[in-house]
Amino acid sequence: MATLPKTRTSVPEGPTNCGDLGLRIDRNGRWFYHGSPINRKEMVCLFASVMERRADGSYWLVTPDEMGTIQVDDVPFIAVEMFTCGCGREKVISFRTNMDEIVTVDALHALRIAECGETGEPVPYVHVRDGLEARLTRSVYYELVAQGFEEKVDGEELYGLWSSGTFFPLGRLDDPI
Repeated sequence: MATLPKTRTSVPEGPTNCGDLGLRIDRNGRWFYHGSPINRKEMVCLFASVMERRADGSYWLVTPDEMGTIQVDDVPFIAVEMFTCGCGREKVISFRTNMDEIVTVDALHALRIAECGETGEPVPYVHVRDGLEARLTRSVYYELVAQGFEEKVDGEELYGLWSSGTFFPLGRLDDPI
């Protein structure tokens, strides 16, 4: 009986780095490939499902075989709709993103308010997953603010909301003059 020659199998070391993929997500959540808009939502949702954000702030699309960087002007997702149930400290707030992901605001999916460097206006974000965030649209933010109330936290008067048992401040209330 003849023996077969031994074959050498290589163990993959990880996905091949393809460098810049030529993809960009603008501030409004629109995706572009080399400057041309990608209008197929299914394609954009597929790309979004393999997106990662690295510790250095760079955005990557990563599959088992290939990976590459993409440019993101602000954040990759936009919160386009808000849902609530309950009230007061029992309230639960959820958002639907432009990728149709549902994110429930809780300790792992926190709300944060940044300040626009140019205008000083508040810019609201919610953590979606793995360091990826969604910016709330103006109308969703106004809807959120309309449901807020005053809460004393660590001796400080804050304006904000409860969701999933956690208080999320939207801003500070100044002492009356």
